[in-house]
Amino acid sequence: MSDLMLVLLAVSILAGGITVAGVLVWWERRLLGFWQDRLGPNRIGPFGIGQLGADIIKLLFKDDWVPPFADRFVFVLAPTAIIASMMMGFAIVPFAPGVHIVDLNIGLLFFLGMSGLAVYSVLLGGLASNNKYALLGGLRSASQMVSYEVFMGLSLMGVVMITGSFSLVDIVEAQEEVWFCFSQILGLFVFVIAGIAESHRLPFDLPEAEHELTAGFHTEYGGMKFAMFMLGEYLGLALISCMIVTLFFGGWMGPSIFGDWVPPFVWFSVKVIFVINFFILLRAAIPRPRYDQLMDLGWKVMLPITLVNLAITGAILLWMREVV
Repeated sequence: MSDLMLVLLAVSILAGGITVAGVLVWWERRLLGFWQDRLGPNRIGPFGIGQLGADIIKLLFKDDWVPPFADRFVFVLAPTAIIASMMMGFAIVPFAPGVHIVDLNIGLLFFLGMSGLAVYSVLLGGLASNNKYALLGGLRSASQMVSYEVFMGLSLMGVVMITGSFSLVDIVEAQEEVWFCFSQILGLFVFVIAGIAESHRLPFDLPEAEHELTAGFHTEYGGMKFAMFMLGEYLGLALISCMIVTLFFGGWMGPSIFGDWVPPFVWFSVKVIFVINFFILLRAAIPRPRYDQLMDLGWKVMLPITLVNLAITGAILLWMREVV
């Protein structure tokens, strides 16, 4: 792929990612309304799609206020960091054969690194606000995200053991016969739970729990800075969904019975939409746990499951090597 094509692809992913994140705000509200037997946005435009534009206009014209007691530089920097880290994560996602910005031989590690950088955004936002509720939300976020990054990384080691590569393209191509959602069902389960915790999605939105922390780490944020935090959250949702499809559901590959008449990018998009809708359904169906229950789930349930998955995968691979 030429340099010009790479630049165009990067710009398309940047614009597409921000557009998708914005549309997800409307789509989530509509879908939640449908599942909860209520209307949702329905006043502005067909099916309420104009509500997205109205929200953007409202946030653009709000006063860009920084609390006088806050650390101004870090306060402004924090919401940009989460968007930058999430957009960097899309650089290694293979949307179709040959359609990716870069195929790193450490692509999986790069994704884990970018998701780890998002911790600094919410933590620094909470610290810079100089507000007790924001500080507690930032500390919650740091402990939650750092803990679940451990389980997220370990849940993917079974996939790496089978493919022998950290490249996402190699991982997708290794699923030509059987998707890893079957052979790595335990890893998929842990990765989905960790992805929810990493992206602060309900029911694991403890860092911004409104019932006890007002709004958590973004209590003092408003206007476009608040919008950037929300945009970063929805970018994280889209990125996690793309990674689930890439690592466990064959990426751009569709069922063989359909042949080659459906473009690979269409298969990838359909799978990602399905996963995003699943995350939204969780928000509508599952109540929020206490913070101690969330941490217990990680260290007492998720960690043992990942270790069992690694042991079983390693034993099967060694047995197959001996048989061959």
